[in-house]
Amino acid sequence: MTRTGATRAADAGRAPLDAERATLDKAAAENFPVAPFFLPEAWRADLMAVYGYARLVDDIGDGDLAPGGADVDLLGVGRVGAGDRTVLLDAFETDLHRVFDSVPRHPLLRRLQPTVRRRGLAPEPFLGLIAANRRDQVVSRYETYDDLLAYCELSANPVGRLVLGVTGTSTPERVRRSDAVCTALQIVEHLQDVTEDLGRDRVYLPAEDMKRFHVDEADLAAPHAGASVRALIAFQAQRARELLDEGAPLVDSVRGRLKLLLAGFVAGGRAALGAIVAAEYDVLPGPPKPGKVRLLREAGTTLRGEG
Repeated sequence: MTRTGATRAADAGRAPLDAERATLDKAAAENFPVAPFFLPEAWRADLMAVYGYARLVDDIGDGDLAPGGADVDLLGVGRVGAGDRTVLLDAFETDLHRVFDSVPRHPLLRRLQPTVRRRGLAPEPFLGLIAANRRDQVVSRYETYDDLLAYCELSANPVGRLVLGVTGTSTPERVRRSDAVCTALQIVEHLQDVTEDLGRDRVYLPAEDMKRFHVDEADLAAPHAGASVRALIAFQAQRARELLDEGAPLVDSVRGRLKLLLAGFVAGGRAALGAIVAAEYDVLPGPPKPGKVRLLREAGTTLRGEG
């Protein structure tokens, strides 16, 4: 093999690894810890595998994959369909099914396969995340709060169910509490990202509530929130707070390091809501982010069962 040929072969071999690493590296920038250091190593590896899957699904749905990049090649999508998010999601779902019955093509799915087998995870939560991203391709506005909750059932709740599955702690009551926490975290993220979402031509504030508070989309495009937008954000923030309170007993239903992890999720949501309040509900200049002191304070409150 010539040196040029060897170089090309090495580059081809690195491409899947680079694609996998680029996705997993995004964990550090997430609002909430993906696999914190205090968890058992086996849990951390499995949670990172689940994260890699969820992150890649979102990247596909948001159009963040390079049309000629390694991910597209790994999914076996030709140039004609490389820019079509629906085509990519279909190819990814096909590869997901290989996790359960053969050998997947994408390295993130190959990483996921041992986790699925070791933990006995079902396909449904993984399929739900794909369904949420499919919905994002055809639905960019939500008429009612119930419509938004139905979207969160696909886009957020599967993640909590997978955490319970990985840690072997799933029960119907814990799933119910987990769903409340995950939906709350999704709503909080929507409130933080109003401007970013509008830039993607998506609005996750229910239309009926926008009408109630006399807010239109032009108001959301302003540099700062006016009184009506602030009132709308405060209303949605209270809904998220109530969901977090409903789900918080999940923390006391477990013990040990899992309790710390779940407390971190609840505390992260409460701290983010605190940052939104501190910004006087003006989320339009950019996402209000809580500091470490606020996060630690909320974690302590959650662990003590207060709130």
